[in-house]
Amino acid sequence: MDGFAAVDFGFAREVLQRGIAALYLIAFVSTLNQFRALLGEHGLLPAPELLAWAGSSPRARRLLRPTLFLRVRYTDRRLVALCIAGIVLSAALVAGLPQLAPPWVPMACFLLLWLGYMSISSIGQTFYGFGWEMLLLEAGFLAAFLGSASQPPPTVVIVLFWWLAIRLEFGAGMIKIRGGREWRDLTALMYHHETQPMPGPLSRQAHLLPAWFHRLEVIGNHVAQLGAPWLLLAPILGLWIPRAATGPATGAATGSAAWPAIVGAVGAGVVIATQLWLVLTGNFAWLNGATVVLAFSAVGIPLGAPHHPVTALPGAIDGLPLPWFAVTAAVGLLYVWLSVPAVRNLFSRRQAMNASFNRWQLANAYGAFGTVTKERIEIVIEGTMLRYADPDPLTGEWREYGFKGKPGDRNRIPRQFAPYHLRLDWLMWFLPLGRMSEDWFAMLLVRLLEADAPTLRLLRHDPFAGQRPAQVRAVAYRYRFTTRAQHRESGRVWVRDRRRVVVRPLSLGDGEPPGG
Repeated sequence: MDGFAAVDFGFAREVLQRGIAALYLIAFVSTLNQFRALLGEHGLLPAPELLAWAGSSPRARRLLRPTLFLRVRYTDRRLVALCIAGIVLSAALVAGLPQLAPPWVPMACFLLLWLGYMSISSIGQTFYGFGWEMLLLEAGFLAAFLGSASQPPPTVVIVLFWWLAIRLEFGAGMIKIRGGREWRDLTALMYHHETQPMPGPLSRQAHLLPAWFHRLEVIGNHVAQLGAPWLLLAPILGLWIPRAATGPATGAATGSAAWPAIVGAVGAGVVIATQLWLVLTGNFAWLNGATVVLAFSAVGIPLGAPHHPVTALPGAIDGLPLPWFAVTAAVGLLYVWLSVPAVRNLFSRRQAMNASFNRWQLANAYGAFGTVTKERIEIVIEGTMLRYADPDPLTGEWREYGFKGKPGDRNRIPRQFAPYHLRLDWLMWFLPLGRMSEDWFAMLLVRLLEADAPTLRLLRHDPFAGQRPAQVRAVAYRYRFTTRAQHRESGRVWVRDRRRVVVRPLSLGDGEPPGG
């Protein structure tokens, strides 16, 4: 670093800009494929109804986060247009095209992505109530101020990315330490691989590893989340190391000036390694990918021609044009003010998880899995072409609906979907955790009775090939991974035992809403 210019972080900027743009591309594709069935005009939780409520009074309007759809009437066609625009703009940033122009061009592109995706997530209700939605928005906002190839990255923005990574990782670590006892007695990962919301292809193999390995996993997690993120700040110390310790031609750190950059890169490496393990053993949408991208912000590798001597450029401070310097400095000051609640939250005994302290979702609190579920209960939806008076017939022609990501078929190896986000599958995991009365689930059962085509496209398997079933019901099962011996004998990935019917058989025209 050289004062206000992070001259050694050209590579970090490339990874941040292109990586965050790639995540936006995935998010817009996910929205294009799922939003209309989940939240569109005829979705499970129609967004137009939420917008009508928000427009009913100034107070209700203020409770809704900023969205373009408060000014422009929502339609499914407009949602599609917004998604396509977001995909095209994201792809251009991944290719690096706007970054070839002055810094105002990539700034405008990222701010458009930020505002566009905020307009979607603000009306996404529970289907967009995940921490990585806020994370993507905040990362996109900060990426807008990284500049372009015509000048070095601003130091203040690189440091803000380190602060984001610290809030993300350290916040998650503190949530665990303050959360379930399993994180303190090192047993959490003896359950997690089996009970996580959406296992991946290698989750069973990870679950079957010995207990001592799972304890090492927990220790490694604590090191990576509680210690390593703070190492990302080490390159700041380079600002106080005498310039004589740097190479005269390129400004690259040498000798005693190199160690802060090395320490920062080590911290980034630890974070990246643990995130890649999580990618291999689970499906957490783009959370792990975003964390990897953010960690690269601490990897100090200069790119392109040297910017030194940075003070030789007229009308510039350390190589940053004065107007651009003023804008990035203002962003830094804004974040100092916005971060006060986040700092308090990190060190609070009542730490909030995945919380925003302002309407624009900047300087948020992050964290996940403060407690680990020790038993996997799956809600299996079944349908039949017959009508039964008995609410729980043990025999009959009941056929299961298959989901793309969540466990169902006992012989099916879980698939890898991350960084793509299967929103319906994720919410199905929360149902047995006290959320069976959610409105969207009641409407899902109605849509299955109607054989609604957009809803069925969210599933992997419709047992009735597009025909309307006479009845549907929901049954709770306990799922466990097969042992190695059980797998050799049966070839199955899961074993399950039936618990109870949690939603009685329903048919179209039933007056009583679905419920436990």
